[in-house]
Amino acid sequence: MKPMFSYKKVSKSYDELEVLKEVDLDIEQGEKVALIGPSGSGKTTFARLLMTLEEPTSGVIEVDGEPLWHEKKNGTLVKASEKHLRSMRGNIGMVFQHFHLFKHMTVLQNVMEAPVTVLGFSKDKAMELSKSMLDKVGLADKLEEYPANLSGGQKQRVAIARALVMKPKIMIFDEPTSALDPELVGEVLEVIKEIAKEGDMAMLLITHEMDFARDIADRVVFFDEGKIVEQGSPEKIFNQPETPRLQAFLDRFNSR
Repeated sequence: MKPMFSYKKVSKSYDELEVLKEVDLDIEQGEKVALIGPSGSGKTTFARLLMTLEEPTSGVIEVDGEPLWHEKKNGTLVKASEKHLRSMRGNIGMVFQHFHLFKHMTVLQNVMEAPVTVLGFSKDKAMELSKSMLDKVGLADKLEEYPANLSGGQKQRVAIARALVMKPKIMIFDEPTSALDPELVGEVLEVIKEIAKEGDMAMLLITHEMDFARDIADRVVFFDEGKIVEQGSPEKIFNQPETPRLQAFLDRFNSR
């Protein structure tokens, strides 16, 4: 069975600075993978390449067996057209640190927007699906509210519903709680945990919440200096680190 997504010798440089260094990683259908590591280790760049927000310098990324940044023409791989990138983006859901909600739209309108404009759903169908997703994240009573009237945790749950409504094959969470007040973190993590229990959707979680990574992930991947240093089950990574670099990273968290 082919992986849900695959990185093959993927590198990313900004001028002389190499941020990712020939990274190889496969994630299977339905697998929940947490990326951990110090700031600047390459985790967010890794995700931004999959989100098509950054283009790799070299290497190939595949999503469900199809190249993401390339397309096949006459038996060879060439740089992807914007049309190809648009079609591939439909497989990928994203939730960022900051919520990026439309301030002039209600909660329901924010979630309905993409199914109507991108997928071509009727407003009735989009509304029904959006209400269902907002109910799933515990916001069925906030449909007509505007973002300005919501807490940070509620805004992030709207952002999660907005991504889920597109039925992605892969969901990326990039530090989804880092912009939240500490008392609001739990409500968002609980929603993500519930989502993780369902279906065949793969999940990629970039997080500094080590307990959360331990609870939710099938596999934990430790990045440092643009490379994958260690990966394995949460039990192995957190209880039996093999490298001094990972041990030092975990010690810093455990001493907080």
